[in-house]
Amino acid sequence: MTAEEVTSGGQAMEGEDITPKKDGGVLKLVKKEGTGSEMPMTGDKVFVHYVGTLLDGTKFDSSRDRGEKFSFELGKGQVIKGWDLGVATMKIGEVCQLTCKPEYAYGAAGSPPTIPPNATLVFEVELFDFRGEDITEEEDSGIMRRVLIKGEGYTKPSEGSEVEVTVEGSLDGRVFDERELKFEIGDCESVHLPVGVEKALMAMEEGEESLFTLKPKYGYGNVGNEKYNIPPGATLRYKLKLKAFEKVKESWEMNTAEKLEQSALVKEKGTKYFKEGKYKQATVHYKRIVSLLEHESDLKDQDEQKARALRLAAHLNLAMCYLKMQEENQALENCNKALELDSSNEKALFRRAEALFAMKEFEWARRDFQKVVELYPANKAAKAQVAACLRQIKLQRERDRLLYANMFQKFAEKDAKKQAEKLKNGSKENGAGGTNAEESGDQEPTET
Repeated sequence: MTAEEVTSGGQAMEGEDITPKKDGGVLKLVKKEGTGSEMPMTGDKVFVHYVGTLLDGTKFDSSRDRGEKFSFELGKGQVIKGWDLGVATMKIGEVCQLTCKPEYAYGAAGSPPTIPPNATLVFEVELFDFRGEDITEEEDSGIMRRVLIKGEGYTKPSEGSEVEVTVEGSLDGRVFDERELKFEIGDCESVHLPVGVEKALMAMEEGEESLFTLKPKYGYGNVGNEKYNIPPGATLRYKLKLKAFEKVKESWEMNTAEKLEQSALVKEKGTKYFKEGKYKQATVHYKRIVSLLEHESDLKDQDEQKARALRLAAHLNLAMCYLKMQEENQALENCNKALELDSSNEKALFRRAEALFAMKEFEWARRDFQKVVELYPANKAAKAQVAACLRQIKLQRERDRLLYANMFQKFAEKDAKKQAEKLKNGSKENGAGGTNAEESGDQEPTET
C-alpha cells in the first residue's frame, strides 16, 4: 500500500495504514530501512529506542534521554495497541514513525499529566534486536518460542492431557521428523520425542503454531539420537501445531474420590513404564500422584489410608526410578518423604542407604543398612551391604591415612628445605663480614 496523508485537526499525518481493519488508527512511515527479512513474532522480546511526541511536537517520553533501551514482549498487551501492531512490522535496524490515534494509544482517559485525553501520539521507534520467548521454569533459555499463529482460549495442556499435534523437527535445515501424532503428555518417549517438546506443548494454546528452539538439555542431550542421526550436544528446532487436546482436570477441580481414582490409574501407568525401563516417563506419573494427594487433609479413615498408601508407593517408586537414572539426590529426597509417612519402612531405608552409598557417604549408608538388618533380619541383601560399607569405610580411612601421611611428609620436606636455605644464607653473610661462629664465641648450628 502506498503512503497516504491523513489530516487530524489540521495536522498532516503521513504513513501506511497498518491496522487490520484499515481504519487509519496506526500509520507507519519508514525513515530508515532495516536489514534482513525477519520480523518479530508474538511473544518475542524486542529491544527498541523511542521518542514520543504529541501532534504539536511536545515531547512526553524518550528512552534515548534515559540512555537505556526499552524492552517488552510483543503482542502481550504490555504496551499500547499501536506499538504491538507497529513493531511487529519492523526489521532489525529499522527506524520508523508510528502515528497512533487515541483508540490505539491511551484513549479517552489519556495518561495524565503528560498525555491529554483523546490524544493522537507520534513515536519515532528504532528496532535493535528481538528474540524468542523463554518458556522454561528455570529461565535458562533452553526452550525458546516464536509464535507463528496465535492460539485460542486460555487453557493449555497439562500432564496427562491427550494432545493431537503436527510435529516437524529439524537440525541445521535438515528435517529429521515430520508426523501427525496423538499421545498423552508424559508419554513422549513412547512416540520418540524429546522432553522439550512436551514442555513446549504445555505452553501452547489450542490452534497455536509455533517454532521452538531446544538446547541439548531439552533435546537429546550429550547422547544424541541414532534413529534420527542427531549428534551429541545438538540444538534442535521444532515446528509444532497444537490441533486439539483433552484438558485433564486440575487437582483443585477434583473431589477426594476422583483424586484417589485418578491416582490409582496413574500408578498403573507409572508401573507399566517402570517395567519397560522407561524410568523418566514413570517419574512423570508417580509425581502426579504426589501433586494430587500431598495437600489433602481432613480425610476420613478409609480414604486417609488409601491416600497414604498411594503417596508412600509414589515416593518409593520415585526413589527407585531416580536410583536407576543415577540421580541420587532426588532418590534421597523421596526416601526421606516416604520415611515421613512410615518411619521404619524397609524399602525406604534400603533405598536411602543405596543412594547414600552411591554418593560415597558410606558411614551414613551403613547406619541405614544396619537399621534394616535390625528391623528385618531376613533381609540378606542389607547384611551384605553392611559388610560392603565397612570395607569401603576401611578403604576410605586407609586412603585418608596415606593422604595425611604424604601431606605431613611434604610439610616436613618443605620445612627442612627452608632451614637449609636459611643456614646457607647465614654462612654467606658470615663470610662476607669477616666474622665466623668461632670468633663470635658461638657454636656452628647443627642441622637436625
